[in-house]
Amino acid sequence: MPIPFPTSFPPVRSVSRRSVLAASAGVALAAGGVPALAQSKIVLRISTPAVPDDWHARMWTVFKDSLEKSAPGEFDVQINLNASLFKQGAEPTAMARGNLELTTVSAQDLAKQVPEFSIFTAGYIVRDPAQQQKIFNGPIGAEMFKLVAEKMDISPLSTCYYGTRQVNLREVRTVKTPADLKGVKLRMPGSKEWLFLGEALGATPTPLAFGEVYLGLKSGTIDGQDNPLPTVKAAKFYEVTKQIVLTSHLVDALFIAISSKTLKALSPANQQKVLAAAKAASAYNNDNRIKEEAQLVEFFKKEGLQVSTPDLDAFHKTVQAAYQNSDYAKVWPKGLLERINATK
Repeated sequence: MPIPFPTSFPPVRSVSRRSVLAASAGVALAAGGVPALAQSKIVLRISTPAVPDDWHARMWTVFKDSLEKSAPGEFDVQINLNASLFKQGAEPTAMARGNLELTTVSAQDLAKQVPEFSIFTAGYIVRDPAQQQKIFNGPIGAEMFKLVAEKMDISPLSTCYYGTRQVNLREVRTVKTPADLKGVKLRMPGSKEWLFLGEALGATPTPLAFGEVYLGLKSGTIDGQDNPLPTVKAAKFYEVTKQIVLTSHLVDALFIAISSKTLKALSPANQQKVLAAAKAASAYNNDNRIKEEAQLVEFFKKEGLQVSTPDLDAFHKTVQAAYQNSDYAKVWPKGLLERINATK
């Protein structure tokens, strides 16, 4: 039935300028005006515990800029540093639930739900950054990332060299073998994989959130912490410690990962753009981190820290034996260790 056109109208009332603006805004929203277009951008929230000066914090700006260049105006990339959005370790769960789009996850994060990945949490498995990239950019990485996507609903996109982890102590002590770390309260992240590594090194692992490490070192709650040298500098741990022991016990990685739900919702073209942005970000991180890492021993010496090198053979044998005799080795895919060793 046609709607009858009115034969009379109510008297005209004065209308304030504010009302006119409000009405105009409503029309713009309803008609798909500028505010509605702004809301149609694809939101990519990033959560990371990284401090602003660290390369794996700065790389997210590279990710954002790369995506803006390849897909101008299509994405709203929101970078949240210092674990301000989610606590360290809580990101994978948030991503699986659809509450977060992007983060960096460690091998330790992944091993919680993908036990096979625990091989990359073990000390003295990966030799150096170059081998690390070949492992994860090749068939081994493809197989392991597929397992992660199937079991965790998150999809790793690229591999970031986090650095080679060293032991950083509050007070100077002679450290030649793992036995020399006995009784040392060594801060580790709170997962069992990290704590096992601390034990394998001979220390007493003490779980503590990254954001609490500086104060913990300053107050003596912990005796030391382990991190790559660029992180020691970026987080200013050198201000509250006196020694670095170059154990080089873990060639560490972080994986830029996206919620599988988010990835599947993107067009194939945008999926490729996000992947390219992730690879650009990790390349930026890797290049700068390797360059900085090579220069930092002298920096720490100038800051007054004692830098020492232990008996690396003793550390290697002790740590490897701990893993080979553990439940972790039992779930490592058959032949994977040999394939990793053969990657050159």
